[in-house]
Amino acid sequence: MEKKTFLKKAEKIAFDKVHREKIKFNISRYDKAVAKGKAIYSNLDLARDRAGYIKYKVVNELEKYLIAFEDNFTRNGGKVIWAADAREAVNAILQIARNNKVKKVVKSKSMTTEELDLNKFLNQANIESVETDLGEFIVQQAGQRPYHIVTPAMHMSKEDVAELYHKKFDTDEHMSPEELTLYTRKLLRDKFIHADMGISGANFLIADTGGVAVTENEGNAMLSMSFPKIHIAIAGIEKLIPRLEDLDLFWPLLATHGTGQNMTVYNSIISGPKKGDEKDGPEEMYVILLDNGRTNLLAKERQRQALSCIRCGACLNACPVYKNIGGHTYDTTYSGPIGAVITPYLKGLKEYNHLSFASSLCGKCTEVCPVKIPIHQLLLVNRDDAVKNGFYTYFDKESIKISTKFLLSRKLLDMTGGKMKNFGAGMFVEKVWGPRRELPKFAEKSFSKQWKEKYGEEKKE
Repeated sequence: MEKKTFLKKAEKIAFDKVHREKIKFNISRYDKAVAKGKAIYSNLDLARDRAGYIKYKVVNELEKYLIAFEDNFTRNGGKVIWAADAREAVNAILQIARNNKVKKVVKSKSMTTEELDLNKFLNQANIESVETDLGEFIVQQAGQRPYHIVTPAMHMSKEDVAELYHKKFDTDEHMSPEELTLYTRKLLRDKFIHADMGISGANFLIADTGGVAVTENEGNAMLSMSFPKIHIAIAGIEKLIPRLEDLDLFWPLLATHGTGQNMTVYNSIISGPKKGDEKDGPEEMYVILLDNGRTNLLAKERQRQALSCIRCGACLNACPVYKNIGGHTYDTTYSGPIGAVITPYLKGLKEYNHLSFASSLCGKCTEVCPVKIPIHQLLLVNRDDAVKNGFYTYFDKESIKISTKFLLSRKLLDMTGGKMKNFGAGMFVEKVWGPRRELPKFAEKSFSKQWKEKYGEEKKE
């Protein structure tokens, strides 16, 4: 997405008062819940230190943990597929579907499948794909992408959802949230029963057991993974944790920072297809390990720390920019501060470096991160990389050069009066400054001239 398109979208949505009210309401509820959830920790900072250390250790020894996970998962009867990019991952899924004559798919919430735009490709192959998370189901019916990493329909009010269901399913346009939920549950039960294949993401991949850890609040992921005969879990290569015991640390941190809960309602560990004496579970299970630009990030000495992210969404909820421009403005799978760090390396620094400039650098994102990623510092490193790679305009280059020369010279500053400075600023700076901010005015006389008039020439010793 071009910078101009981003700015145009941001300008429109930032001054949409109805949108602002919805986001303010929903994030305020999140803030209250998270503050309460964090109270369970006697030393939250220590927990964050330990989690950050473990995840960063995995990132720096990724090949070791990937091999361990593959060995253990394969030993459990599962199959691992390595996908270098989105195309390879989608082709692998479609091939499995063709081999098994799959016609109906149920999906649990997964940002990785959004990264692949998987629903579109399944539909093109005449395979029905239904999102089973309530929020994801809502945005799917609206023909939209998730607005937020954790709460995909955050931008919609209960009235919006009731109106959508009325249009899509001819329901009562005044249905309550409870009625809408019950209606969706009834509709999805039939989908679970008749699905040929279930697709999920993975919150964590456990290296020492070959397990896939999934955390949720609705039970839809459990049904998506256990009812169909085939289960495919798609995970980025960075989702690893070393040991099963590490979930004691990561599951509560993810729940607390994601939704304010002590723990989410359903927490599952799937280590492969069902065994001969087991009644429940898939007959075949695959894990697709996705790169899709992650090794580009891994190659960056500083920014690789962003691969420690556990996708809690805390930095989005804290970010003043996200609160104003919303999730869809970013036009990326991963929005907000963490998205601004990783997207330029997942999708191209040249096309997406502007996201790293869409930040106030207030540091709130770093402050709330449960694995202590220095997000605002990494945004600065991204900006530096963009400049070093020449991703700036001729106007940017020349204006910086001229202004630097001008501002470093007392002689030049004193030569031009306030009127001339204001004229120059109006010609070259006002447009960049933006239509919503008033450009500060230069004084008629420079500071040095005012000083001399008041105190005389500076005495030389």
